[in-house]
Amino acid sequence: MNGAPDDSDFTDDFCAFLQESIATVDAAELLLLLGQHGDRDWSVRELIAKLSAHGSLGEADAVKYLEALEHRGLVARAADGRVRYRSSGADGAHVATLHKLYVERPVTLFRVIYALRDGKIKTLADAFRIFRK
Repeated sequence: MNGAPDDSDFTDDFCAFLQESIATVDAAELLLLLGQHGDRDWSVRELIAKLSAHGSLGEADAVKYLEALEHRGLVARAADGRVRYRSSGADGAHVATLHKLYVERPVTLFRVIYALRDGKIKTLADAFRIFRK
């Protein structure tokens, strides 16, 4: 091994998943918590309380992230408003990759999440992708 970072986990599909589903590191942590306890229903307040040891996720942001995850099909909402992780095919594999990178390469993952939010960087990355073809 030459010591160079292995970016094989940051595939185009995975980066597209991040861009479409994960707005911030807080959203990633929310999804990872739900995924780790996939057999449990959570209220928004329970999720915030569980994550508050790691950060400062507010209720409005948590609701916004959960709605986005629900729209993506990663979260199911019960009639009482509680939410639960819902794994599905490729997205389930992306969540597993997200967990792996969060544990093994968090700084790189965080940088990619925020870089994908910046339209200028995405446009630049797309331009380089065109030149590689």
